[in-house]
Amino acid sequence: MKKLFVLLFLSFLPFLGQAQRKIEKTIKVSGVCEMCKERIETALDVKGIVFSEYSVEKQELLVVYKPKKIEWSAIEKLVLDAGHDVGETKANDKCYNALNACCKYRSQEVIDAHK
Repeated sequence: MKKLFVLLFLSFLPFLGQAQRKIEKTIKVSGVCEMCKERIETALDVKGIVFSEYSVEKQELLVVYKPKKIEWSAIEKLVLDAGHDVGETKANDKCYNALNACCKYRSQEVIDAHK
């Protein structure tokens, strides 16, 4: 009986490993201040995302996520919907215009003010 239990347990191990698979990815995201950082990280506080951290200095977003729970395209959409450009993809004007004045990262004046 013990051998049967061990055999069954070992046969399920590959499935357990797949269910817990995580991917770590870093992407360029536009933002200029700590308010941007908070907004981006808060937008990614959803099921399937294990960890996210935005670096204002590097303008990079690190995301650890479970691809069985959330697709990468959905993660990018969450950031875009928060008003922040992702790589070469621009957030739509409605989302960008909803940002606070100090977060308008497309304005050289705002960028200079944060230096």
